[in-house]
Amino acid sequence: MGSLIVGLYRRFEHLIAEFAKFGVVGAMAAVVDLGGAGLMQGTHVVGPLTAKAISTAVATVVSYLGNRFWTFRDRDNHAPLRAWTVFIVLNLVGLAIAEAVIGITYYGMGLHDSLAYNAAQVIGTGLAMVFRYWSYKKWVFIAPPPAVEESLEPELANAG
Repeated sequence: MGSLIVGLYRRFEHLIAEFAKFGVVGAMAAVVDLGGAGLMQGTHVVGPLTAKAISTAVATVVSYLGNRFWTFRDRDNHAPLRAWTVFIVLNLVGLAIAEAVIGITYYGMGLHDSLAYNAAQVIGTGLAMVFRYWSYKKWVFIAPPPAVEESLEPELANAG
């Protein structure tokens, strides 16, 4: 049983480390996002959807920098402007996911208390996080193509 676990760990070691880094960066961005939106909404500085949009914009910058320079630093094979543009578009989709959950809770269900707002934020942000992890790997921080090994056949043909 132990060798099975060790074998699985070795097989997925890179993915586990990458996901752990993504989680740390995500946790920092979540503090900015959830905390900022909760503070703005709780003090009634702005409405619930505006609070979420502002906090998500700031958290997007934190997330991009952390993921670009730490989580996916080995995937530095695309122009920064292209990566940043796609990253922003994908974060807008993530924002729409989170906003939908908040909108349904706040406006659709009529739950206006802080507990309902924060629960909707956590659920919406969680759903958006799953989307973001998948989409970042697919379209922003793309793995470099595998190294192509040169064939030894021409050398063997010349040696004979």
